[in-house]
Amino acid sequence: MSTPPPLDHPARLASGPDGPHALRPLLDTVLDALDSGRHARGGPLPAGGPDAVAARIRDAVGDVLPEHGDPDALHGLVHALAEGAADPADPLCAAHLHCPPLAVATAADLAVSALNPSLDSWDQAPAASELEALVTRTLAHETGLADSVVTTGGTESNQLALLLARESHGGGVRLVCGANAHHSLPRAAWLLGLPEPVIVPAPSGTLDPAALHSALTGLGGSRSSRGSVVVAATAGTTDAGLIDPLPEIAGLCAAHGARLHIDAAHGGGLLFSERHRDKLTGLEAAHTVTLDLHKLGWQPVAAGLLSVRHPRDLAVLHQRADYLNAGDDTEAGLPDLLGRSLRTTRRPDVLKIAVTLKALGRSGLGALVDQVCARAREFADLIHDHPGFELHDRPTISTVLFRPAGATDDAVATVRRALLTEGRAVLGRARLDDRLWLKATLLNPDTRTEDLATLLKLVEGSTPR
Repeated sequence: MSTPPPLDHPARLASGPDGPHALRPLLDTVLDALDSGRHARGGPLPAGGPDAVAARIRDAVGDVLPEHGDPDALHGLVHALAEGAADPADPLCAAHLHCPPLAVATAADLAVSALNPSLDSWDQAPAASELEALVTRTLAHETGLADSVVTTGGTESNQLALLLARESHGGGVRLVCGANAHHSLPRAAWLLGLPEPVIVPAPSGTLDPAALHSALTGLGGSRSSRGSVVVAATAGTTDAGLIDPLPEIAGLCAAHGARLHIDAAHGGGLLFSERHRDKLTGLEAAHTVTLDLHKLGWQPVAAGLLSVRHPRDLAVLHQRADYLNAGDDTEAGLPDLLGRSLRTTRRPDVLKIAVTLKALGRSGLGALVDQVCARAREFADLIHDHPGFELHDRPTISTVLFRPAGATDDAVATVRRALLTEGRAVLGRARLDDRLWLKATLLNPDTRTEDLATLLKLVEGSTPR
């Protein structure tokens, strides 16, 4: 019988009786490497651009698969990753829907990695399967719907929504969505073999109800053809955080007998805020709703959900595999998990969500939402009052579009790339009204007024004269 390796050996297991003892010193190593990597980076993004970052990573890794193991591999590679990371916790990193995760959620995610449950059969994840059922129903009820399933994010949720629509209505559905819709929706239509989507104009960044009415009328939507058309509305566009007129769209869908899907991957977190949840009025009229809590929910990736009005729609996902959900086992009371996802092996991402909901409560999460929305309004005020900048519009959620006054589109793009290459600030880009804008998406609740002023000064100092 072989002797197990000593506790400081890299081949020790993360769970079992020695798991906590094996992990504890490794966690210290990881935390030290994260800290040293952050100091080495010195800003929101590594300086030097793609070539410089790639060279540093190649130097740090060396031989990917050496003949003999490197005892310093954990510290060295975590340091290299942190040094070369875009840090969403830095207030000058504000380009994308890329949130700084909560410490409590990240700690919960460690427990998932250590225990390694797999939600494809009850006997691999007894407690996790029940926890997922409780949390998904609760979050579905927040949207006004009946049940939800966990996904990897908005893209998978949107694909699943169209799949459920296709299977629930005989396979002949046609997607109708705004020009502002997320790219995953037309891609899902292509992936599922659906007809070319009907793209409705969104001249002001949101879907135009009059144009939607014309499109639905042209498609012959009526109560006699209920379900043959799927309208996808957006609650929180990726470009500007805008919300389509959901009540009007829901009314048009009801009048034309169309199925309604709402992509609230960005804006769904507003549900936690008493101050902002009214912006999502109409969400409850949808057949399916996409949520994504690794955006306005401060979760480590991944933390997506798809809510459904009719749980029976999920029946199309059911599969039978004797080694996972044998008929006699389910008849004996073992839960059948294969109908809860298109994936087989999947980790219980629901734990970090559950811990966050329990630890912060509605008021705690709502306060974070209110904080970032208030910071966005404050940033918009700074831009509006600055003669050197042009503000696109007041923020709907926490995204602010702006540009140096009088700058060309090429100059706007050059400013953004210069700040990225220098590692000084991370701003996104968006094209609205046929013009290019810098995009700041404020998801860090710890951002201060002086950070916003610094961001403007950096842009101002990088703008060609």
